Amino acid sequence: MKILIAEDDRISRNFLQKFMQAYGEVDVAVDGMEAVDLYMDSIKNKNRYDLLCLDIMMPKVDGLKVLKVIRQLEKQQNVPEEEHLKIIMMTALADVGYVDEAFRQGCDAYASKPVDTDKVENVMRNLGLIE
Repeated sequence: MKILIAEDDRISRNFLQKFMQAYGEVDVAVDGMEAVDLYMDSIKNKNRYDLLCLDIMMPKVDGLKVLKVIRQLEKQQNVPEEEHLKIIMMTALADVGYVDEAFRQGCDAYASKPVDTDKVENVMRNLGLIE
């Protein structure tokens, strides 16, 4: 599995990276622009990501905008629904509005911070990414 982690907080990013390495190849982005760039590179190189762990609050471009851009790119490229990038939004924010908006924009799941690895594994199982 190919995984992209978009997280501006170094400690959270390192924790997630170490955890996710058990499931595949992991790339990291420190802001929203870098996440979009890495996603677009993966399409160009025909080596697309299977999973994106996406922080909502990030510098330059926030996670909700990244989510929107990725879903628009998938639509433009006529990516079949079943091949869409699986996106788990991650945030420490307690604001339900952000979570609702993320689901409206097309995220697949939501995980609150600090990240509970058992819950993330369950989400990945439910999304068909692991057994």
